Amino acid sequence: VEPGTSLAIVGATAAGKSTIVRLLLRFYDVDSGHVRLDGVDVRHLDLAELRRAVGVVFEDTLLFYDTVRANIAFASPDAPAEVVERAARLAGAHDFVVGLPQGYDTVVGERGYSLSGGQRQRIAIARAIVADPRVLVLDDATSAVDPTKELEIREAMRTVMRGRTTIVIAHRPATIALADRIALLDAGVIADVGTHDELVARSARYREVLAARAEVPDAESAPGEVG
Repeated sequence: VEPGTSLAIVGATAAGKSTIVRLLLRFYDVDSGHVRLDGVDVRHLDLAELRRAVGVVFEDTLLFYDTVRANIAFASPDAPAEVVERAARLAGAHDFVVGLPQGYDTVVGERGYSLSGGQRQRIAIARAIVADPRVLVLDDATSAVDPTKELEIREAMRTVMRGRTTIVIAHRPATIALADRIALLDAGVIADVGTHDELVARSARYREVLAARAEVPDAESAPGEVG
């Protein structure tokens, strides 16, 4: 992936998409071959420095038992209020946050489960924006977002991704289309690389993966979600 460009990784369930992200972050290391960042094997980088350089929003979002503000500003605890609010607006979170009992000072429950899945993911996206990483990874980051809010978040992410190296793992075609290129992961290998239109035209497997996902209902927002 060239610096400043974006790549979407698409594949069937359990194809290994999230494994690539975990290898990049060194949650575990490769048994053979290399994962390189700026040409340097990630195993030779300081672990804390590597994880500061790579911001990630996972499908299964983890929030801390703390205020919404502190969760968003986790990577930069002294971030000014306007920086936190701008990130929340970009992530489509501001409107529901100001509707909480204490707004940005509302304490979310253990692991953030007092919020809906879509709300947690929007806060996690805002947290990644504040961190301002060199490499941004979106691992199915809009999976729990109500489709009516996804358009807003996609446009925000388009702005955040501009000029930033980004890896997008997604199933929804509109989110996949945010990336400059798409890599089809199949049976443990990159089977094809191209734009969405190119892959639709020439790859039966790519069409199968998209069709299979289209048959799975979108995640619904939890009752009581605001915005």
